[in-house]
Amino acid sequence: MIIFSNNKKYSEFSFKLEKDFENEISNNSKLFFGPKTIYIDFKRKIDSQTFGGAIPDGFLFDFSDPSTPEFYLIEVELTSHDFFKHIFPQITKFFAFFNNEKSRRDLISKLYSIISQNNEIEQEFRKYLNNKEIFKFLNDIIEDSQNILLILDGEKIELPEIIETYTDTWGKIVKIQIIKKFINSDSSLYIVSPEFENIDFIDTFAESTESENVQSNKITEEYHLETIEPEILKIYNEIKNRIQGHNNKIYLNPQKYYISIRLNHNLAFFKIRKKKLRLIVMLPENTIKGKINSYNIKSLTESVQKFYNGPCAAIDIDKINNIDEIIDLLKIVIDNDTNIA
Repeated sequence: MIIFSNNKKYSEFSFKLEKDFENEISNNSKLFFGPKTIYIDFKRKIDSQTFGGAIPDGFLFDFSDPSTPEFYLIEVELTSHDFFKHIFPQITKFFAFFNNEKSRRDLISKLYSIISQNNEIEQEFRKYLNNKEIFKFLNDIIEDSQNILLILDGEKIELPEIIETYTDTWGKIVKIQIIKKFINSDSSLYIVSPEFENIDFIDTFAESTESENVQSNKITEEYHLETIEPEILKIYNEIKNRIQGHNNKIYLNPQKYYISIRLNHNLAFFKIRKKKLRLIVMLPENTIKGKINSYNIKSLTESVQKFYNGPCAAIDIDKINNIDEIIDLLKIVIDNDTNIA
């Protein structure tokens, strides 16, 4: 692939060694993951036994949403590597790590030691944590937020089938990002897909939500709801029951990365997190802001709105107080869809 930009020709750069690709990610972490992230790549200081003989290439803390920061094990891979001999077993060991309490405790202690011994990193954490203890923060986030970010320099044809087959692990925990580098004599360009800020909103292997299987038998509501806290489950059921009471033809359609609310079309999408619901509503952002006063509203990029097939924005719901605002907003979308049909 060739890119032309500002009358310059950029050729795709091929990484020969994985460590060079790893360094590219580490050196440009703020560019790839955003300014409100902390990337730790002290791989040499982590005991491989903690991860069953394999060590992640980095550890990412995402503070872009201060109320629910996210933690990622980072695995950087070249597409030239054999998937089933190299990539698949590496990621499988990380699943085992998340399921092992002792391994998680060992990592928390090691990360705390690394942070405490590096003043620059420690101060960066304190900027986001205010007065919260770093050790307690590490314990909480590694218990509550368990993600694996697999970064590739190109596409791997095995991934869609693997994610479809292993829905409880690859389908739920692994996020995939493709980063390609292009160079000319004096500068570089990158193509990143998806952007990190969109990684929780887009199904990497679907062009849009139109590709979903309506009422899939493989993915259930329980698949999404099994690990959330009781208060969040209560909110979900409250919304579900009240909108179905408003229109008994409404149904919930679980897919790999979301549960959609459907009538004649997709009207909204639940993105389920342990401590909150993120509801993507198919209305223009200004309309949503005019109706919602008690919850945080997140703008979505043009590419994300295209994925959901129309103007939309996301609402973060972490409390049941003022839930009438959400119900009234959804009634607007439901009634609009009924009138169109």
